[in-house]
Amino acid sequence: MQEMIELTIDDEVVSVPAGTTIYHAAMEMGVVIPTLCFHEYCSANALCRVCVVEVEGSRVLVPACVAKVSAGMVVHTDTPRVRSARKTILEMLAASVDVSDSADVLRLMQDYNARSDRFPASIRRESDLIDDNPMYVRDYSKCILCWRCVQVCAQDAQYTFAINFTGRGYETHIGTFYDRSLTETTCVFCGQCVAVCPTGALKPRREWLLEEKDHAHTR
Repeated sequence: MQEMIELTIDDEVVSVPAGTTIYHAAMEMGVVIPTLCFHEYCSANALCRVCVVEVEGSRVLVPACVAKVSAGMVVHTDTPRVRSARKTILEMLAASVDVSDSADVLRLMQDYNARSDRFPASIRRESDLIDDNPMYVRDYSKCILCWRCVQVCAQDAQYTFAINFTGRGYETHIGTFYDRSLTETTCVFCGQCVAVCPTGALKPRREWLLEEKDHAHTR
């Protein structure tokens, strides 16, 4: 018989199987915890930290997508401290990359009254659009480094390993080995990386061409 864990989330007691994450425990009771890097078909990595919650007894905020429940745990998902942390994260993202194509980020920014001009524009990451294959384009000026594309290209789905993190610190970005074109890598153009991208950093080439055509007509 599976062990059940009882905990309290937002003043409501819930019982879930041992090993359940706070994120999924909250889902069981209809509490929506916002996420950006998390995807149901990717390994949880807790990179974006938008899903942080307050756990009584913990000095720091806890990423709900990876933290497992424990007996008697008391979780608060929408405190002033939590909202402030999420707002700051969203404002830093908006300052560092172009989020104009990300419906998820824009919606969350509205939900948390996040400003796109709180941090200086000098920290914005710039990247030329990469159009090196007939299937899709890469615009890493829109990339929030959520890791979803890397995960589905690797062990989570395709086992192709055509793209990965490259660089260090502020220079970290998604790329191919030796910055080669995708046609020179192990990429099989399955499109799974495009499907999981939440920001438009990866986009079908046909869609991008249609957008460029529309922009040209409105200029």
